[in-house]
Amino acid sequence: MRPEPIATARLDLLPLHPGHASEMAVVLADPALHAFIGGSPATPEELRRRYERLAAGSPDPAVSWCNWVVRAREEGALVGTVQATVTPGAARAEVAWVLGTPWQGRGYAAEAARALVARLRERGVRTVVAHIHPGHDASAAVARSAGLTPTDTQQDGETRWRLDLP
Repeated sequence: MRPEPIATARLDLLPLHPGHASEMAVVLADPALHAFIGGSPATPEELRRRYERLAAGSPDPAVSWCNWVVRAREEGALVGTVQATVTPGAARAEVAWVLGTPWQGRGYAAEAARALVARLRERGVRTVVAHIHPGHDASAAVARSAGLTPTDTQQDGETRWRLDLP
């Protein structure tokens, strides 16, 4: 599976490219954004190198790395990312999302996550999993919006959320 553009009512999910690094470094620059996801804001050059690795794909041919930048169409600006690590043989995907602080609270993350789950369903994925810090209420709301529910499983201090698709 490879990332292909996805359009929603307000957003364009575009396959991640190293050329997005400069704009995304600004989007992800708020240190508070990293409270739950860890790390610290990356420089444009660090992000470019990371995006080069991601765009090159997984070294494991049985795994697909699918990464998109999220562009708010009306603003014409990148606002975040969504990603899925897909294991086609297992029909399983681990998903994640992050939106820059200025764009949070507008429903963009939920809209992007729902579109991502819909695309994964179209591509034959049957199980979608996300790992969310128990104190990250906004991310939990995004997961619920996309149809995921929390499980009793904890991994690295995060709760595993799951959606089984028909």
